[in-house]
Amino acid sequence: MTEGAWHERARRIRVILFDVDGVLTDGGVYMHADGSESKRFDIKDGAGIVLARRAGLTVGLISARQSASTGHRARQLGMDPVRQGVHDKADALAELMRTHDWEPETIAYMGDDVVDLPILRRVGLSACPADASADVRSAVHLVSPCAGGHGAARALIEVILRAQQRWDALVGAPVPERP
Repeated sequence: MTEGAWHERARRIRVILFDVDGVLTDGGVYMHADGSESKRFDIKDGAGIVLARRAGLTVGLISARQSASTGHRARQLGMDPVRQGVHDKADALAELMRTHDWEPETIAYMGDDVVDLPILRRVGLSACPADASADVRSAVHLVSPCAGGHGAARALIEVILRAQQRWDALVGAPVPERP
């Protein structure tokens, strides 16, 4: 896709949704002896999410896994909607579109694996991290220069906010201490 084509798509975005594992994280899960788990989230992604929300965009997530770490991070960043433990991501997207009266062309989604393909094919702007599966990389409008869990979400947000000519006004605003 040409830069002009995805730039026009980015201008229409009002909602940004993310997969979690492999997008907002590097896909690894740390399993502790007590059975609990933890994940690593990138601070740059968090700062980007804060900027997108300041710009008035809706930022949420749709994840196949249920994770307390993910829920905590989403609350920290004020992400909404948050859908975890989703078995059919396309159904979850359709339900959100009905509930919120969203049009597909106003939605961006970043996913990294084949489970994300039904959503990626439906939204106005589809994206993936640099280390996404080959099937996903060939299906999306934008491939981030960053790997999942290493700034891929922030890179997508910057593309959208720059296309909407909001980036420069936002970067001067202070970012909260703990994005």
